Amino acid sequence: MRRKTFQYRVYPTRKQTRMLQRVLSVCRHLYNDSLHDRQVAYEDCHCGLSYYDQQGWLKFADKQGVYGHILQNVLCRVDTSFKNFFRRVKNGETPGYPRFQGKNRYDSFTYPDPYGTGYKIEDNKLHLSKIGAIRIFQHREIGGKIKTCTIKRDGDQWYASFSVELPDPEPKELKTSVGVDVGITTLATLSDGVEIENPKTLDKYDSKLRKAHRDLSRKKKGSSNRNKQEIILAGIYRKVRNARKDYLHKVSRMLADAYDQIIFEDLQIKNMVKNHHLARSIHDASWGMLISLTTYKVEYTGGTVELVNPRNTSKQCSVCGCIQSMPLSQRTYRCPACGIVLGRDHNAAANIKNRYVPADCGELTPVEMIA
Repeated sequence: MRRKTFQYRVYPTRKQTRMLQRVLSVCRHLYNDSLHDRQVAYEDCHCGLSYYDQQGWLKFADKQGVYGHILQNVLCRVDTSFKNFFRRVKNGETPGYPRFQGKNRYDSFTYPDPYGTGYKIEDNKLHLSKIGAIRIFQHREIGGKIKTCTIKRDGDQWYASFSVELPDPEPKELKTSVGVDVGITTLATLSDGVEIENPKTLDKYDSKLRKAHRDLSRKKKGSSNRNKQEIILAGIYRKVRNARKDYLHKVSRMLADAYDQIIFEDLQIKNMVKNHHLARSIHDASWGMLISLTTYKVEYTGGTVELVNPRNTSKQCSVCGCIQSMPLSQRTYRCPACGIVLGRDHNAAANIKNRYVPADCGELTPVEMIA
């Protein structure tokens, strides 16, 4: 079984907005209190607390009219945070100890029960236990079995996300395959020569963002005007995110509909953004999001997405395998051995496609890979 999320905008009244904010506040305080209890237990008694230990204390807490299962989910979040922390310590990664949540950082709560227990949709309204019926804009039908409902605050807007369970798609015969080279000048270039434009979303909103940041810097800290300006700035960033996500959804849908197998480079994006000359453009292009969206769309159709080693894909000739030095400013690949002339990204996309070797084929020689 697979999980998929359907997200919808909800429109609470002023009274309902205050109720939602109160639930967030109660959940945030419970999260911080639970985190504090775990710290104290370890420092004073040298022992850890489990989810079940803290769940037993929940019946003595003041729930302030909040649905009980929401509070249980808060304890699950704390428990998950510590499990992830210990996993990272064990694997030698940067640990990232769980931190206390400020009022501007805790933005969601979850009804962890199946549909009909604590929440349901009737007559274009989302009925939430202990909160009431909130108007919802359900722009598409929910497919699959609903498992959880999460209410999220994004600035001055609210959203409902339904996690559903879907059966695994049946695998299909892979008839069409394509290599994809992601970039900055063009968002993506395919091995068949198709180029996908980079919308450069951040540049389109650059002047608005600069003005909003200047206005924010002139407001007195803690004032009502500063709080209003923070909402305005958050709204502009939300527009940037939504515009970028909308474009990437359309591109990934086009790729998933056109090809059965899509091959990307296995890029280390966290290392690439350390180059401060390219970091802004890389973040704006959102290669990781494009690969993630394409992966789940292709898998739902029965296809596959593969990742290959990106080493020398731009420097190697896709016809004869010759490798030469290629500065970033050189946008055309001219092979000194076979004389072929291709666009730099087109040549790289062809190499990406040639580099993928199915697991049941074993190791291939460079000549076989090119063929």
